[in-house]
Amino acid sequence: MTGEISFIEFGAGDAAESARFYAALFGWRSEPGPNGPDAGYQLDVAGTPGGLHSGDPGAAPYVFFAVEQMQAACDRVVELGGTVDPMDLNGDAGYRATHGLFTLCRDQQGSPFGLHQRPAG
Repeated sequence: MTGEISFIEFGAGDAAESARFYAALFGWRSEPGPNGPDAGYQLDVAGTPGGLHSGDPGAAPYVFFAVEQMQAACDRVVELGGTVDPMDLNGDAGYRATHGLFTLCRDQQGSPFGLHQRPAG
C-alpha cells in the first residue's frame, strides 16, 4: 500500500551501541548487516525493515514511533541515557484529540527520533 513506511535508516557513531539502545527501548531485533557489524546492522523495526550504519554520529531522519503511553516512553528514553526535547509539539486540546501526542528525543549518542502516542479512540 502506498504511504506505508517501507524502510528506515539510522546513522550512529557506533551501530552496535545504538542497536542495543533500540532493542532495550522498543524490543527491536537486529543482526549484523551484509558488510559486518562494524559497518552496521539490519533491523526489524516493529515489522518494517530498517538499517543502522556506523560512522555517522547524530544523523537520523525524523521518524516518529508509536508508543502506548508518552510519559512512560519518555522516562525510558532518559533511563537508557537518551534525552527528551522540552519543545511543545502538541498544540491545544483539539489538536491533541485529533493527532495525539508527539515528542522529539535523542538517543544516547545524540541521534534524533520522535515518539507518537496516537489519539484515544
